[in-house]
Amino acid sequence: MQSTTNYLWHTDDLLGQGATASVYKARNKKSGELVAVKVFNTVSYLRPREVQAREFEVLRKLNHQNIVKLFAVEETGGSRQKVLVMEYCSSGSLLSVLESPENAFGLPEDEFLVVLRCVVAGMNHLRENGIVHRDIKPGNIMRLMGEEGQSIYKLTDFGAARELDDDEKFVSVYGTEEYLHPDMYERAVLRKPQQKAFGVTVDLWSIGVTLYHAATGSLPFIPFGGPRRNKEMMYRITTEKPAGAIAGTQRRENGPLEWSYTLPITCQLSLGLQSQLVPILANILEVEQAKCWGFDQFFAETSDILQRVVVHVFSLSQAVLHHIYIHTHNTIATFQEAVHKQTSVAPRHQEYLFEGHLCVLEPSISAQHIAHTTASSPLTLFSTAIPKGLAFRDPALDVPKFVPKVDLQADYNTAKGVLGAGYQALRLARALLDGQELMLQGLHRVLEVLQATCRRTLEVARTSLLFLSSSLGTERFNSMAGTPEIQELKAATELRSRLRTLAEVLSRCSQNIMETQESLSSLRRELVKSRDQVHEERSIQQIQCCLDKMNLIYKQFKKSRMRPGLSYNEEQIHKLDKVNFSHLAKRLLQVFQEEGVQKYQASLVTHGKRMRVVHETRNHVRLVGCSVAACNTEAQGVQESLSKILEELSHQLLQDRAKGTLASSPPISPHPSPTPKDLLLHMQELCEGMKLLASDLLDNNRIIERLSRVPAAPDV
Repeated sequence: MQSTTNYLWHTDDLLGQGATASVYKARNKKSGELVAVKVFNTVSYLRPREVQAREFEVLRKLNHQNIVKLFAVEETGGSRQKVLVMEYCSSGSLLSVLESPENAFGLPEDEFLVVLRCVVAGMNHLRENGIVHRDIKPGNIMRLMGEEGQSIYKLTDFGAARELDDDEKFVSVYGTEEYLHPDMYERAVLRKPQQKAFGVTVDLWSIGVTLYHAATGSLPFIPFGGPRRNKEMMYRITTEKPAGAIAGTQRRENGPLEWSYTLPITCQLSLGLQSQLVPILANILEVEQAKCWGFDQFFAETSDILQRVVVHVFSLSQAVLHHIYIHTHNTIATFQEAVHKQTSVAPRHQEYLFEGHLCVLEPSISAQHIAHTTASSPLTLFSTAIPKGLAFRDPALDVPKFVPKVDLQADYNTAKGVLGAGYQALRLARALLDGQELMLQGLHRVLEVLQATCRRTLEVARTSLLFLSSSLGTERFNSMAGTPEIQELKAATELRSRLRTLAEVLSRCSQNIMETQESLSSLRRELVKSRDQVHEERSIQQIQCCLDKMNLIYKQFKKSRMRPGLSYNEEQIHKLDKVNFSHLAKRLLQVFQEEGVQKYQASLVTHGKRMRVVHETRNHVRLVGCSVAACNTEAQGVQESLSKILEELSHQLLQDRAKGTLASSPPISPHPSPTPKDLLLHMQELCEGMKLLASDLLDNNRIIERLSRVPAAPDV
């Protein structure tokens, strides 16, 4: 046990160890509060006094939620060693998070954004106080959990920090070699004499390497055999890196260097976030300090990302979920262009559904009017694009193999790599299953909209037919056809013939719509059956079960590697664990391929066929709707003409009645001739009826006009 005046700790509670100090978990003697104490060793006292005091002075100057707090500076009782009493972060460091097999391929997008936000905020506070850290790396970014369960990351270890303005330089070398700026690496690691001075931008290089590590789970610059095995090649990679490249790898000994300008496909970040992040990495991982961004531009660009909101867009035709990062003050047109970049669907061809309703997005209005979306409830983009599905790398390609002999460190590393690939398979299996669910959900909602369109079109057609049939079935109008004195009836008869034709067209349209409704209902039943099958899928549980068993073996390997050796019996158990671990990994990957990938690929094929049917049906419904609209428009004109003729006939009958000419008409009609009074009354009734019918047809046309505002399906 060791202690100061107010704090107590045990040397077994080691949290971390460096060249000049060790950090322990300690307790306040009075309150029991947990703290972290940094105890300096004898090596630290060999440094100049001003260097020793620098960390105390820097920490006293800083006060920010993303920087570990300094509570006190005390001394141990016996040796009177200096002790920094600091805030305790119970969840380890960002490095420990990244070393977990779950994050072997980088952090999930939400967690990465938390890291980015915290690191940027902490670094901004350092620059506001004129301080350069000089040892930024995942191991010096601590993590604790907030009251609401959210991660909070804090910068720590200011042993190398010092005050430095933007235009000042320094010549001393600090830091961890994988994260060092190449100029500092040359002198500190390769021991080459050079007279270069360094500025505050060296922190930006370290931040770039750290962010790449957090996003991908690996370092950006890797020579064959690793950074610490081939230091000359490590230096070459960082200094020969082309402009815009964010990573460089040498895959075989003495092999060529391969440059990457994008994040790897195994990265968990969405393409939307990657498109914002990659330019930042490219401009801070710049060797020449004159070409490297300054902190002002770095803060501006990262703040721009952090101030954006995410709109989740599922491209139904492509079967891909996209994350669109935009500002709320952007216009819909800006949003549509962002969608275009990720989907290649031009803005004029973009149609959206949200939770079963059409979303008509006006390009000039603010993007804040877009509905709140989630990954499980996105905007559905409807277009004629070809299904391509989720792009991914087969996790089996990243599975290392155990060496035959017992090598505790190598076996641990292999188990960690295999487990990381297993967790990647689990994530992909979930993404593939979610993709199938979104495909079926999106199609189901498109069918609902089509069914609603069919119902409205059918209602309009039937209403028109009802009024047309009422007009055409008037017997009293038929009896008037035998009255030779009313010559205008010939034109009326021709118009009635045209109305009959229109009625026949509307009748065929109604029948057509009903057949389409039945076809859509059949497809909906098929979708419901497919969704039930997706919900019954148990591959995720099978993969998780394998991972749980593999984790137990991995933890045992983790313990064993710290021991000097194993007894004979322990070694035999270790060998059996290796065999069991390999069998579990093989089973996991088999389930992923057969239950995940193969079913997903089959669902993509089926989805493509269904989408073609939906597009054809949708175009057909549009054409039928146009026919109904055209019939209504023409019927309205015919009815207006008939109304005009009937008004003229009514007026003529009134005049003839006044002159008494109707009484002399011979009864040549096979039907009893109507009396002048009845004929006049009937003409007046027909006139009023035609006016009413014309009004109803006008209402129908208004409905058709509203239907026609639904965006047309884009041409293929």
